[in-house]
Amino acid sequence: MDNPISILFYLKRVKVNAQGLAPIFQRITINGRRLDNSTGKFVDPDKWHSEMSKMRGTSEEARSINGHLDNLKSKILNVEKNLIKKDIPITFDSYRNELTGKKERERMLIPIFQEHNRKIKELVGQEYAPGTLERYETSLKHTKDFIFWKYNITDINIEKIDHSFITEYEFYLRSERKCANNTAVKYIKNFHKIINQCLANGWLNKDPFFNYKAKIKEVVRDFLSEAEIEQMINKEFVSERLELVRDIFVFSCFTGLAYIDVKQLTLDNIALGIDGDKWIFKNRQKTDTASKIPLLPMAQEIIDKYAEHPVCKNEKRLLPILTNQKMNAYLKEIADVCEIKKELTFHIARHTFATTVTLSNGVPLETVSKMLGHTSLKTTQHYAKILDKKISEDMMILKSKFKSKGISSGQIKTKI
Repeated sequence: MDNPISILFYLKRVKVNAQGLAPIFQRITINGRRLDNSTGKFVDPDKWHSEMSKMRGTSEEARSINGHLDNLKSKILNVEKNLIKKDIPITFDSYRNELTGKKERERMLIPIFQEHNRKIKELVGQEYAPGTLERYETSLKHTKDFIFWKYNITDINIEKIDHSFITEYEFYLRSERKCANNTAVKYIKNFHKIINQCLANGWLNKDPFFNYKAKIKEVVRDFLSEAEIEQMINKEFVSERLELVRDIFVFSCFTGLAYIDVKQLTLDNIALGIDGDKWIFKNRQKTDTASKIPLLPMAQEIIDKYAEHPVCKNEKRLLPILTNQKMNAYLKEIADVCEIKKELTFHIARHTFATTVTLSNGVPLETVSKMLGHTSLKTTQHYAKILDKKISEDMMILKSKFKSKGISSGQIKTKI
């Protein structure tokens, strides 16, 4: 039995009454938690058998007291049998509720999910970004819709959530919501966090995610080549709006900063680094990890260009960046004008920094990871595609080494 109940009868000798009799107490232990109650019986301490947990002898008094203790024990065992019959996990709370006839309060999934989201909302701007709240609100909506789709109900007891629930939820996301693999996995991951909270609070005895596995598929990330960056930089725009968006996009290409981090930049984020040159010091909004980025000349030129811009002066921003939606919309126009056959988004600039600007020019992966503010190299590797150019350069170095060692072509003799 997973959760056995142990029963012990003992004397409370410190509570001996005026007649010298000690009260007999009953102790029930379930999963390390104890429930002590008086049996209502008293006995001479000298007549009590501690090891047998009953009164010694066969006197009428002994038969009466021991019979009473046996009845109490039978009642406890009956409670245990009832829980097993009802398929209710035997826990301290479920036993006590069954014993007293109190119905255990059902814990429903949706209020728990809503409370989780409420706490995130309270911490937006401190520990969480607005996008995080938006993702969990979307996850909550998908969860509600799935429960109604599958069970025709508006909520479900968390104890009813099992492995089948998880796999059916994933199927729903893929089939009904038409989610791609990685999107479906992320929604399930958000739901998993709610289940982990239930487990941590002791509301669930089994993890429904046990033996469940989902894998993120690696996505091929777009980035700009050196030729495309130069093409964009050298393009003269008639529209000041497109010129501004181009400049800020290029700034991100040469700093690796995400949109929200560029938006938050002020002059306070610029300071002298260990080499005496200007660096950007910024904690990433997404992870709150530190990014330390030496300012490349191109990035510095863009900062200088907009130093006197009204938005920069009035709002104390480093750059007069537009909303993310507008930036991405205008970037599509810029791609058309520059004849770049890629669907440009602002985040592509970050990928470009990781690949074309840094890695392909010999900057080590560890250094790139530090500048991007990543907590592990594995994360950086998703951004950092090794270009054919870099492979070619590395192999040229290898060929030179072989040549210096006298290992070259023409040494294999052809059989005639």
